[in-house]
Amino acid sequence: MKISKLKLNHFRNYEHVDINFAPGVNVLLGNNAQGKTNLLESIYVLALTKSHRTNNNSDLIQWKHQNAQLKTLITKDSGQLNLELDLSKKGKRAKVNHIEQAKLSTYVGQLNVILFAPEDLSIVKGSPQVRRRFMDIEFGQMSNQYLYNTVQYQRVLKQRNKYLKLLQIKRASDLVYLDVLSDQLSAYGSEIIYQRLKLLKQLEHWSSAIHSTISQNQEQLTFKYVTALKQTQLHSVDSIYEGLKNAFQSERNREIRMGTTVLGPHRDDLKFQINHNDVQTFGSQGQQRTTALSVKLAEIDLMKAETGEYPVLLLDDVLSELDDNRQTHLLKAIQDKVQTFLTTTSLSGIARDLIHDPKVFQINDGSLRVD
Repeated sequence: MKISKLKLNHFRNYEHVDINFAPGVNVLLGNNAQGKTNLLESIYVLALTKSHRTNNNSDLIQWKHQNAQLKTLITKDSGQLNLELDLSKKGKRAKVNHIEQAKLSTYVGQLNVILFAPEDLSIVKGSPQVRRRFMDIEFGQMSNQYLYNTVQYQRVLKQRNKYLKLLQIKRASDLVYLDVLSDQLSAYGSEIIYQRLKLLKQLEHWSSAIHSTISQNQEQLTFKYVTALKQTQLHSVDSIYEGLKNAFQSERNREIRMGTTVLGPHRDDLKFQINHNDVQTFGSQGQQRTTALSVKLAEIDLMKAETGEYPVLLLDDVLSELDDNRQTHLLKAIQDKVQTFLTTTSLSGIARDLIHDPKVFQINDGSLRVD
């Protein structure tokens, strides 16, 4: 999968952009606050219909304008595809080959991207919410069914929490309706957990191999999915479904007292372990960085296995955060494999011999020129 062309109108600090990219490595070079990250963000938004930096559409639209338009031409093994996204303060409209999509969920997955930025260390060091978001974003790109289940799960979860609050303050007493919502949440939740386990097993396989290479076979990286259910309940969708239903029944009184849903995939977590020790708690900064790098690089192979296409890789000033050893492994891993967009303030700190024929764009105050 490659991005051939990109057109932007009134996106962030870009008035108009109409540019062709190289199929290999594209270097976005410039000082800070010139628009390098904004350009990467536009590709991310085109892929996922939302930003990794803000939840407010207005932040993406150039000042004094009402709309922003993003268009791209991507090339897949199956042929070329035109993607369009129109952003306004009222919402978003997405088109695939000039046909408007009734739901954004049918649009997501046409362009697959992996973003790696310095803050992605929070995948290891951050809160469980960060890791759940990581799983939902990445797995949602790989599977429309996963994306559908997460959307439906969040819809029912919102209804169930609202009803639990009503029960909490004695304004409702119909527990039959709570059982209906619990059953629906168990159905969607069991699909989410089962697919997470399936994809995490594959991701662990590739991550472990990469981590072992970087650590010169001194460390073994493993994953642990943390859930309220017992391990014996995780072997099938049906067993997870029954486990969630029984757990909701057992926790009913506590949930009513608290006015919220206390278990399910929205409460689960992912733990990274090196030689059986928790990386978040006991890992050094170097081990945490290697873990994050290994997971991100492993995503490339996982996405290829699940979708049949390599994703587009977005590296936002990440090389400056890596030492020579980790930088070398990263550049070797992507060389001649995936189309890459790399932001940097200087080329001097990059191992240029590991990048074959990069196309360098000089970015200055929202304008681009090819060096």
